[in-house]
Formats: sequence, C-alpha cells, structure tokens
Amino acid sequence: MNNNELATKPHYPILDGLRGVAAIIVVTFHLGEPLSTSNLDKPVNHGYLAVDFFFLLSGFVIGYAYDDRWNKMTVGSFFKRRIERLQPMVVLGMTMGAIGFYFTDSTLWPLIHTVPLWKMLLVMLVGYTILPVPLSLDIRGWEEMHPLNSVGWSLFFEYIANILYAIGIRKFSKTALSILVAIAAIALAHLAITNGDVSGGWTLNVPQVRIGLTRTMYPFFAGLLLSRIMKPARIKNAFLWCSVLVAVILYMPRIGGAGHLWMNGLYESVCIIIIFPLIVYLGASGIMQTQRENRVCKFLGDISYPLYLVHYPLVYFYVAWISNHKGVTIAQVWPYALLILIGAIVLAYAALKWYDEPVRKWLRKKLA
Repeated sequence: MNNNELATKPHYPILDGLRGVAAIIVVTFHLGEPLSTSNLDKPVNHGYLAVDFFFLLSGFVIGYAYDDRWNKMTVGSFFKRRIERLQPMVVLGMTMGAIGFYFTDSTLWPLIHTVPLWKMLLVMLVGYTILPVPLSLDIRGWEEMHPLNSVGWSLFFEYIANILYAIGIRKFSKTALSILVAIAAIALAHLAITNGDVSGGWTLNVPQVRIGLTRTMYPFFAGLLLSRIMKPARIKNAFLWCSVLVAVILYMPRIGGAGHLWMNGLYESVCIIIIFPLIVYLGASGIMQTQRENRVCKFLGDISYPLYLVHYPLVYFYVAWISNHKGVTIAQVWPYALLILIGAIVLAYAALKWYDEPVRKWLRKKLA
C-alpha cells in the first residue's frame, strides 16, 4: 500500500486551530499549578480538561481519516502511521527532560542528584517507547509514569485507544459504538461526580490507571462516533466562537468548593460529555472566511503537538524556581511564566521545522 493513498483527505483546519488553542492553555495551566495548594485553588482551574478535549479531537480525526480505508490498509500499516506521527516528538520530549533532569535544584526533588546516571537513562529509554515506568523507577518523586516528561501519560492512553480502535472497535456498527459510548459516559460521570473532578491518570497504579482509562474511553470513542454520524452545517466565525468556548471551559474557576465536590464533577461531566462534542461539531462545520484565519489555524495546529511535548521540561525549571522562592505571588511570577510560554511556543515551532517534519518524512520512506 502506498502511504500517499492515505494522505489525500482534506484537513479540518478549525479543529487544528482549536487543538493549538487548547495546547497553549495547557501550558498556562502548568504555569499556574505551582502557585496552588490543591485542585481547589489552581489559577487555570480546569486546564487539565484540555487532555479530554484532545482525546475527543483524536477520536474524531482517526475516524475521519481511517474508517473508510480499511479495505486497503492493514492493522500493521495503521500502527506504522501512528508511530510515525507520534513517536518522534515523544523521543525529543523525553530527551529534553533527561537533559534538564540534574539541573533542576529544588526542595521539591531533594533526591535528584542521588539518582545514578544509568537509572535516569533507563527511564529515558523506557520513555521513548511511551510505556509507563513502574513506581520503583520514579526518579523524581511525583509518582509519574514518565518522570522526565510528565505529559507522556496521556500519550500512553492515546495509544491504548488507538489499539482498541484498530483491533476491534473500528468494526462496531453505529449502534454498538453508541452503546459503548453511553456506558463510557456513565463511567466518566460517576468518576467526576464521586471524585469532584477527573484530574489524574499519570501514575502506574490501579486507581490512577482506572482514571486514565475512564478519561480516554468516552471522549476518544465519542469523537469516533461523531465522525460517523455528523452532517456538517456551514457555520461562520466557528473558530472564534469555539476558541472562546474552549477558553471559558478551561479557565472556569472551581465550582462548589471543598464542601460540594459533586458540583464541580457535574460541571466537568457536562463539559466533556456534551459541550466538547458540540465544539468539535461546530469546528468541523465551520467555514474559513479569510486567508489570515486559515494561516492562524494552520500555525496553531502545527505547533499544538510539539508544544504539548516540549513545554513540560521547561516547566520543571520554573517549578523549581518557585519552590526555591517561597511565598512568591502571581504579580512576581507572571514575567517568568510569560517567558516560559513564549519560549515553549518558539521551541515547539523550531522542533516542528528542524526535527519533527524531517524525521517524519524520513520515517515515512523507511516504513512505506
């Protein structure tokens, strides 16, 4: 099979742009986190829901791109294309995390300098595969699946969803897929309302893996279902309105406080189960009105994945600085946060042009 056969479908440029908007908000979420004491008072309170939005976008795009191509594509060729798309930036992100590991002097991570080099390199090599490391290899002390680049956990669950799609769920009828999505929605709402939020999924233990799977199953397969049933309208200014909706949802302060956790869980359930699919529908229905809008969406889409993978190694330095300057306020921190944000965007674009695109082009030839 020729790889070019699978590269002919047009993109949804507005969905690409929305992925970029959400990725930038993720960076601001991580920059606000060290100033909080818990999920209750995080400045970008619902920024972690961007991951659930990414899963929904991913399921939609996978369905759109591959559902009608299985007559000329094998499971193996599907995975080759997913590896070619995802792995180069995973490798770069883990390498960046490894390079910065010993330079983050902080009261948060007092044992970093006692970690032997072989152990850090082992964690990096496992990270290249995106397989989670066991808690015995938690070299940072945050109980992360990927201690060198925290965000790797969501890529692990992304791969699980891709595997489930390729080996079986792609064959589901619309009815069967609808039943699966409904069950997954109930599980997600139960998790959110009983916990007060859906935050979690980055630790290799049973409760956290359950959270990660629950956060993945509904949005990914709801996106797949949406790609199969939607009939696009023609909506003007969709990118603007959808971007505003995404920002409002992710920047929304905590609801209900410590006394009414279920209220926040209900808010997150409604956002993930109802509003996110609506946003994707509107974005997929939107029409581009100007070349400028098209260029903005393309730029945001292009940097979204590299930005997600390269920003956290920079955030580790920022977190270390804050932990070493106890009591700093947002007023004192924001110039550094802005510098990290701009630096991460520049680094993401450089990584895209000088690394990701060339490596993917080379891999396409090798895996063809």
